[in-house]
Amino acid sequence: MFAELKRLIEQMGKDRGIDKDVIISALEDAMLMAARKKLGSDVELEAHYNDDSGEIEVFQFKTVVEKVVDPENQIALEEAVSTLDDEAQFGDVLGSKIDASTFGRIAVQSARQIIIQRVKDAERDNIYEEYHTKKGNISNGFVQRIEGGNIIVNLGSAEGVLPVNEQIFKESYKRGDRIRSFICEVKKITKGPQIILSRTHPGFLKALFELEVPEIAEGLIEIVNVSREPGKRSKMAVRTRDKDIDPVGACVGMRGARVQSVVQELRGEKIDIVPYSEDQAKYVCNALAPAKVNRVFVDEENRAMEVIVPDDQLSLAIGKSGQNVRLAVKLTGWKIDVKSESATAAKDEEGYKRLMKINGLEEADAEKLFAAGLKSVAMLAAADAEQLSALAGIDRDDAEAWIKEAEMVIDQEIAVK
Repeated sequence: MFAELKRLIEQMGKDRGIDKDVIISALEDAMLMAARKKLGSDVELEAHYNDDSGEIEVFQFKTVVEKVVDPENQIALEEAVSTLDDEAQFGDVLGSKIDASTFGRIAVQSARQIIIQRVKDAERDNIYEEYHTKKGNISNGFVQRIEGGNIIVNLGSAEGVLPVNEQIFKESYKRGDRIRSFICEVKKITKGPQIILSRTHPGFLKALFELEVPEIAEGLIEIVNVSREPGKRSKMAVRTRDKDIDPVGACVGMRGARVQSVVQELRGEKIDIVPYSEDQAKYVCNALAPAKVNRVFVDEENRAMEVIVPDDQLSLAIGKSGQNVRLAVKLTGWKIDVKSESATAAKDEEGYKRLMKINGLEEADAEKLFAAGLKSVAMLAAADAEQLSALAGIDRDDAEAWIKEAEMVIDQEIAVK
């Protein structure tokens, strides 16, 4: 069993990519198991690999005593001196080598099972470590089989799984097809490492552009954020600190070559590349591209924006089934309310007319309130007298009277309803 063991250890380590010490440890444990099956579990044993002889040596240890009570773990002084160590003394623990050939077939088979299991565990650990470091990267593989809608992908040294919910809805694959995906998670489970792949993850789009655009890989262009509706449309915000680089142009490429490579990989998914801006209002306007924006009203406290667009741009800004504005919200992190100029004007006109009905409120005063953003009776009722009196030409007493009058109008409207 141990012939050319040294060569086999080295060969196994090389073929399976397992550390030599792991294999040796497995062999030592296996031999201990075999020895215990023959000699019993109470016997004190140790196993060591002898690199010089290429052999796993098993030793049984016994304590030198005056009177032997436990023959398996004790030895008389006279016997110890004559067979093990001529300088032995009471209390010494002496080891003697056991002939492994006497362990028997069953013991050897058990040892073999331990070695096989330990090597499998080591291989699984190696695969886990390898793919754990690849998390967030793109993997290339081939469809091996399909189980319950999940695609099992042969990655070379391991298998990955592309779950149904990580697949782009309109894509279909058959066995043997090449498939590119994103390693989004690596789990340790009983059967070994489970590598979760995705083609819908925003990181997949980001990683594809990192491959296509050298400026991104080199750190000259940063992808700030990505929002996706996989298979339909995506938005990606980019920026650079180098004034000589156009981040959007670099990602699009000459005649759109770079972005088209990504679109092709994603089977026609439309991609909007927008410039990031520290000015959040400008950033939101960029995110709503290709629609043009006229005005933006920012509510910092609620992280919300009211965006006013020309009438002919409203459907473009909102997008089919609200897709464009929905992706812009995901991209920027702001709540976005898109309105047309005509709808805003109509609303403002109605609000202006109602303000003019407040007793004591002159037209010039209404214009000042409008300019300050107080465009309705409800907004006036919710205002603070001090805030209004800070506006040029408005007296505090007048402001308090207008607010009280506005509150009465609101109460009357509620009563009618």
